[in-house]
Amino acid sequence: MQFSEILGQDYIKNHLTRSADLGRIPHAQLFIGPEGSGTLPMAIAYSQYILCSNQNGENFGANESCNLKFQKISHPDLHFIYPTVSTEKVDKKPKSIDFIADWRLFITQNPYGGLFDWYSVLGVQNKQGEIRVDDAQEVLKSLSLKSYEGGYKIMIVWMADKMNISASNKLLKLLEEPPEKTVFILISENEEDIIQTIRSRCQVLHFNGLSEQVIADGLVFREEIEPKIAAKIAHQAQGNYNKALHLLKDDSDEFPFEQWFVVWVRAAFKAKGNPAVIADLISWSEQIAALGRETQKKFLQFCIDLFRQALMYNYESPSLVYLEPTVEKFSISKFAPFVNGNNIHEIFQELSDAIYHIERNGNAKIILTDLSIKLTRLIHKK
Repeated sequence: MQFSEILGQDYIKNHLTRSADLGRIPHAQLFIGPEGSGTLPMAIAYSQYILCSNQNGENFGANESCNLKFQKISHPDLHFIYPTVSTEKVDKKPKSIDFIADWRLFITQNPYGGLFDWYSVLGVQNKQGEIRVDDAQEVLKSLSLKSYEGGYKIMIVWMADKMNISASNKLLKLLEEPPEKTVFILISENEEDIIQTIRSRCQVLHFNGLSEQVIADGLVFREEIEPKIAAKIAHQAQGNYNKALHLLKDDSDEFPFEQWFVVWVRAAFKAKGNPAVIADLISWSEQIAALGRETQKKFLQFCIDLFRQALMYNYESPSLVYLEPTVEKFSISKFAPFVNGNNIHEIFQELSDAIYHIERNGNAKIILTDLSIKLTRLIHKK
């Protein structure tokens, strides 16, 4: 992967290539950045730069046979660890290596893809992906062997915050006493979810969300769309190139989050003083509870975003409003008066708590019903 193919993040590109040129390659680095900011493609390009001994800030020229291996993400000294779940094919103790063909295809098709996209490839249903101790054992096995080309070995741990405690402890031992010429690149969207002892042993690089101009230029150049359309999508993407691609393909209808949200808040609004509507909220809760846990969490995060957008509109900051609901007779302008400084903190807290409990395998129907009943009070709070 060429550094020139990565959108924006010029400072980080220059920092990584310059440190590699000077031979100052940390044994462990932690790339922190929001979805769609380019952490994974940057890690792959950086790995290629090191393993192929490339120079002058780009991945070509030095070792073409090595560079060619990266086109299919198949270099033998590049290893990956990522969250997995049990499937029909791998029903016991799933490991990253069991899904390597799917992973390579996933990266090739969209290196900016997010965790939810990867889970869609796996078909997680009601399961939650994680990195297990069996993956950590594979790391030990892979890194104990000599490198194929006599140089560095690189291990990329994607979504490192999904490591369970056993896997984290096993990896920590490796970071404390790393094998010679071994580089770890951990990638995460949530720095605080990685245990402190691992963070303290890594050089941390923070990626910012991409600017609207960078996303718009990327869409025009790569997807060959008109600049006006690209600018509109870039504004809605909020620094997330992966989201921009989904908006461009208009594939959000797979899960009609907007429709579910509107049905929910309308029922919650009507429920005050009308106990019969509680049945509608219970029915809604059952519908959402029937979905996979990852979809439930993503939907609740969408709700947080929409409430935030309404607050921005209510506080007369329309330039910060990027969502454009398409549900009939629903608009941010009409919804905004019900979201204010007196209720937004509690609404955010209740939604965050619901995500927390679902992630920890709580009963989704009970969690969502409780959330819905609380919303009936909060949405009327002046």
